[in-house]
Amino acid sequence: MSRESGEADCGLSSALAQQRFVRTRSVVSRVIAGETLIVPVRGKVGDLASIYSFNGTGTVVWQLLDVPRTLAELVDAVEREYEVAREQAEKDVTQFLNDLALMDLLETRAQTQIETQIETKIRRAETTASTVEVGAPVGESQKQTASMAR
Repeated sequence: MSRESGEADCGLSSALAQQRFVRTRSVVSRVIAGETLIVPVRGKVGDLASIYSFNGTGTVVWQLLDVPRTLAELVDAVEREYEVAREQAEKDVTQFLNDLALMDLLETRAQTQIETQIETKIRRAETTASTVEVGAPVGESQKQTASMAR
């Protein structure tokens, strides 16, 4: 099942679609036998009374949350990985994110329009910069592109 990523594909409100989710850094996590074990760290000490375990789907989402992701990106990944209907993937991911939030294992932030524009410009600059051959003469337009990628 292949589908292009995009918030418009999700039947979600635009406010939720603008959120970027990332896992909290105040935990230690390890994958053991296909399950992820999470130990919250409070005051530089592992809180052994609050150990969490995630199944395979939870593990996939948790690993993706290492960097900020939109709900649509997470749903796309689950839909592809498990070949489930989009609606089911959306329901499962949304529930998992809600559970993470209740356990203080999830951080959110809204992606502003400016951040979106900056990310787009960076991707374009990286793509353009990667096409410039090493040792090739650099023209004026290539000099400008290379300076944007720094």
